[in-house]
Amino acid sequence: MKKNTQLIHAGRGKKWTGSAVNPPIVRASTIVFETMEELKNASKNKGNAVPYYGRRGTATHFAFQEAMCELEGGAGCALYPCGAAAISGALLAFLKAGDHLLMVDTAYEPTRGLCEKVLAGLGIETSYYDPLLGAEIKTLIRPNTKVIFLESPGSLTMEVQDIPAICQVAKAHNIITMLDNTWASPILCRPFELGVDISIQAATKYIVGHSDVMLGTASANEQHWPQLREHSYLLGYCASPDDVYQASRGLRTLGVRLKQHEKNALEVAKWLAQRPEVETVRHPAFPEHPGHSFFQRDFNGSNGLFSFVLKQGSTAQVQAFIEGMQHFKMGFSWGGYESLITAVPNVQALRSVTHWPYAGPLLRLHIGLEDPEDLLADLEQAFARMALA
Repeated sequence: MKKNTQLIHAGRGKKWTGSAVNPPIVRASTIVFETMEELKNASKNKGNAVPYYGRRGTATHFAFQEAMCELEGGAGCALYPCGAAAISGALLAFLKAGDHLLMVDTAYEPTRGLCEKVLAGLGIETSYYDPLLGAEIKTLIRPNTKVIFLESPGSLTMEVQDIPAICQVAKAHNIITMLDNTWASPILCRPFELGVDISIQAATKYIVGHSDVMLGTASANEQHWPQLREHSYLLGYCASPDDVYQASRGLRTLGVRLKQHEKNALEVAKWLAQRPEVETVRHPAFPEHPGHSFFQRDFNGSNGLFSFVLKQGSTAQVQAFIEGMQHFKMGFSWGGYESLITAVPNVQALRSVTHWPYAGPLLRLHIGLEDPEDLLADLEQAFARMALA
């Protein structure tokens, strides 16, 4: 099947939907059994989409997990109450006191916080690496290195990593690779084909697509699925069937939404690149972007998220730029139908081992599904306000 056809059919087998089009919402804590033999069979197969206890999942969860595995190529998919929980759940499933974690220096800020404020307290040491290091990551590996964590493109600054090269090194040293694959969603990158062991998604973003649900996923290959599944269960992670239903529904329109996000964002990004106030546009599809060749090789397209750097801009000027927007809303997250804007005055403060070469402030945009002409007019007015500040 082609990808858009997969999006329509994945997780919609008759065993989940019955005679309906969509899998129903099944809410449950206790699962009851008629016989001891039924209970015994459920206990034996509780990790294989057989109802056993509500936290293990219901048909609503099983249908979505099956869809995620089909789309990403994993052997199993664990669900979490948000993307950050998926990251922490995956890391805690494979790390223990005395272990060493290699974390990409451009990781999502809460991931960095987890490493420095939680994992460190558990006796797990984190070292950061340049996202463009590629196969040279081998120089940072220690005898106790257990996990290499990738995020590609990187948070805020969008560097694209050489995922296959890093995974090849990791496999040679028996190290687990995890990828925050949220930017690509389940359809712009096939992480398991690139060698990744565990692919993590903030389904809150493009999968749900409407800025009204928190949900995370972590899909694993066959080797690592049993441990991810059981440890995540023991840590108490689970997700509401109502939220999971919204994610399943979001999958059906993901393809068409992403195409429109991509089209709109490229139009805005190209316009920004011509502005005299802009130092650089950080968009993976631009030939000059760091890691662009890897993007061309490993990704099927882009989405609505990118950033740009101003040549200069005081705090007052950035405030004037952002405040007063008509269509761009100021807020965190991304992946919904609406356009968003946030400012990062000091990128270097969020890095440990890499140098950020620009002095001006960085603005991150998520381009939604509005008409690009309206968004460009909004940005035009923002530049005018900045000039007067």
